[in-house]
Amino acid sequence: MSRLLLLHTPHITSFHRQTLTSFLSNSKPHPSLSSLQFHHHRFSLSLFVSPSSPSPSLPLRTFSEGKTKKINSSESSSVKDSEYPSGEFQFEEFNWWRKFTVKLKMLTALPWERVRKGTVLTMNIRGQISDQRKSRFSSGLSLPQICENIVKAAYDPRISGVYLHIETLSCGWGKVEEIRRHIFDFQKSGKFIVAYVPACREKEYYLACACEEIYAPSSAYFSLFGLTVQASFLREVQRFGKYKSAGDQLIRKTMSKENCEMLTALLENIYGNWLDKVSSTKGKTREDLENFINDGVYQVERLKEEGWITNIRYDDEVISMLREKLGLPKDKQVPMIDYRKYSRVRKWTLGLSGGKDQIAVIRASGSISRVRSPLSASGSGIVGEQFIEKICTVRESKRYKAAIIQIDSPGGDALASDLMWREIRLLAASKPVIASMSDVAASGGYYMAMAAGTIVAENLTLTGSIGVVTGRFNLGKLYEKIGFNKEILSRGKHAELLAADQRPLRPDEAELFAKSAQNAYMQFRDKAAFSRSMPVDKMEEVAQGRVWTGKDAASRGLVDAIGGLSRAVAIAKLKANIPQDRQVTLVELSRPSPTLPEVLSGIGNTLVGGIQARMDGIMFQRLEGYSYANPIFALIKDYMSSL
Repeated sequence: MSRLLLLHTPHITSFHRQTLTSFLSNSKPHPSLSSLQFHHHRFSLSLFVSPSSPSPSLPLRTFSEGKTKKINSSESSSVKDSEYPSGEFQFEEFNWWRKFTVKLKMLTALPWERVRKGTVLTMNIRGQISDQRKSRFSSGLSLPQICENIVKAAYDPRISGVYLHIETLSCGWGKVEEIRRHIFDFQKSGKFIVAYVPACREKEYYLACACEEIYAPSSAYFSLFGLTVQASFLREVQRFGKYKSAGDQLIRKTMSKENCEMLTALLENIYGNWLDKVSSTKGKTREDLENFINDGVYQVERLKEEGWITNIRYDDEVISMLREKLGLPKDKQVPMIDYRKYSRVRKWTLGLSGGKDQIAVIRASGSISRVRSPLSASGSGIVGEQFIEKICTVRESKRYKAAIIQIDSPGGDALASDLMWREIRLLAASKPVIASMSDVAASGGYYMAMAAGTIVAENLTLTGSIGVVTGRFNLGKLYEKIGFNKEILSRGKHAELLAADQRPLRPDEAELFAKSAQNAYMQFRDKAAFSRSMPVDKMEEVAQGRVWTGKDAASRGLVDAIGGLSRAVAIAKLKANIPQDRQVTLVELSRPSPTLPEVLSGIGNTLVGGIQARMDGIMFQRLEGYSYANPIFALIKDYMSSL
């Protein structure tokens, strides 16, 4: 699988030199590996520690003749989703004393925290949405701050309602689901929330239809035509594994049967969820919505006629309606505050600060690497050694009652993933640890999550992908064309395995190459079985590199509960014996989100390493924001990004 386009969302695969061939459990060493035309530059034969019996400090689960045996029932993955607290938002009116204290705090608030009474909170939700908090000087949107602003606005007596501008989104379904949940929660406050959608596809409409009213200009771009999956291929070389499809773009001419099966299941899950949720929200039947989609409707007038939007209005007309809603005279402007300014208003000012019990929140977003590259800036991706420092800080501190690890990662370096798994396990032995998945927590991302006592995912989180990938370049023909010659003197039978990129692998080298990756896969699979208290043979059925939606992963024992951060907090309180009605303080240990240069340098950082536990190809990115962008450009951009 090289590119997945969901919601007309062309994906630009972050294809890596290492991630060219999949080696899964039913793979066998094969002499034809010598035909591989690629080479990865570093390779370790001891990436994983053998999953032997855990030390006494880890009493959660243990192995027994290849199967797992449950030790601590409170940490068992057999607990059903319905047995966990929902963490559902409950809006409660402040009593007279809390109202009085809030007014006092507002009187003494800093200048940038002051808001006029009757103000409307406006937020432009479009483009990339980071899973990590942004610093005051960083641009772009942050999921934690979007959700926090909505919660603050629900309780802020100065805020009368929310006005959302929703345009083309470049994030996954997990983040959209979380924002949508907060929109529904906000409505419990009795305040209005209105959406304006000048450009709208399925993902944007999914978010907008959660609002009370939807407005669009007569010239709006509406493209509610359904969801697609696409794959492009360049050449044929040897490929191993059933579902682990990273690198298919350069190693196949057609989509494999297993890959097609997996993508079809993912597509049906996402499309079915969209049909069910949207039709239910708009008071229609699923058949009504499907017929509407199949009619290929693009006229805004028909959207209004059939009740899919509230009315056709320009932005200034919607603002005039809000003025009337607020009871303001025509010569008065509607007081508004934007997302960035409102983010400066502290929860303390609104009387929403947490209690004395503290829960650590560690956000892990991006590709996984083991150490920071000298050329990369701080804050890009998940750096194993830095993440482990945070885990150790939480483990050694008595102030934290529990920890939540928020994961949004397609994986990366397998060794780094394993080292983080171990540290999370050590933390889970001393206090409750909850893994909360966002858009994607697959391969190395799932490796991290499975170390936690409980895993929470959104319905449409992409997760699983329990497998490893690696590859080797053969640059012999390229060297011939450019007149380059390379000769190697070596000692040791396999000394040239990594160095000799001017020739194909010998049969004995190919066998060693495949066996090493096979061993890495079995280590990953067995630790997944161990972590989830599942027999290895049962884990094998759901592993093999297959990607699942959160909903399907939950039904197969890979995930414990469906929900977002609020549910993860509720479960953490349950595990830490904190009453559900008691407020807690969430302490963020993560740094602000990286800037674009940091992200770009982080991409380069992932190109160097050994075996990769990563899921490439199922991401939700856009090529120039349009589904009809030239696929050749996408292919070139895909390939160039790997160099």
